[in-house]
Formats: sequence, C-alpha cells, structure tokens
Amino acid sequence: MPDLDLQNATTASVPEPALFQAWVDAALAGRRIDWELAIRLVDEPEGRTLNHDYRGRDAATNVLSFPVDLPEGVDLPLLGDLVICAPVVVREAAEQGKSETAHWAHLTVHGVLHLLGFDHATSVEADVMEGEEQRVMAQLGFSDPYA
Repeated sequence: MPDLDLQNATTASVPEPALFQAWVDAALAGRRIDWELAIRLVDEPEGRTLNHDYRGRDAATNVLSFPVDLPEGVDLPLLGDLVICAPVVVREAAEQGKSETAHWAHLTVHGVLHLLGFDHATSVEADVMEGEEQRVMAQLGFSDPYA
C-alpha cells in the first residue's frame, strides 16, 4: 500500500499534500505498487546543514534524495527520503520563469527518480533521467522542465 509521509518544516507556502501524492504516484506509475517514502519540506538553514553534512556543500539546494539501503534479504517497500528546500524552489521558479507548482512537481519527480536509482552523473545517465522526467511531467500536464 502506498504511503507518503509529508513533513512540513518550512514557513514558506507549499503545495497541498494531495499534489505531492499525485506527483509521487506519477513518478512511480508502472514501477512500484507498494512503497513508503518521506518528503520533508524545509527552510534554508536545515537545507544548508543537510547539504553540507551529506554532500560537503555549504549552501541549501533544491532537493536531496536519500535512498534506503536495506540489508540483503530484507524486503520492505521503503524507497527513502526526500528533502526539498522551499525557499530555493520558489527562488528557482522565479529565476527560470516557471510556475512554482511546475517546479515543485519537477523536483518531486526528480527526487523520486533518484530514489529509484536514476542519476545524472554522466551524460548518458542524464539523458535517460531527463527523458523520464520529461515523460512523467508531460503525463502530469506540465511542459518540458528543461526547455
């Protein structure tokens, strides 16, 4: 049974929980039926601390993905956790001329794909991941997030 734990730890305005559910469902459609995932919405201080501690970068970033690493033989529907920094999302949407809702959707889909093992470390990986993001975003009714 799908289970999304949405934790709102930001003072910024964020989309309704039902939207996050729809975006996660779309990213997982055809991939996972049973899943558990947490999304924590944070302000810049927490985002900066997590980005520093886990990636060695001293600035808040838009989304961090923490895939679960289960021991061999343990079969649970856990996917992992996403941390999305609300002020960064709002700022990037304005800078990129996108609607905030479209950017929230894209970063949620992007993060979920990371939890599934997609990456963009190489150009080949980036092409595959971006293609998946574009496909899911189109299904959700959004334009190409990379256009």
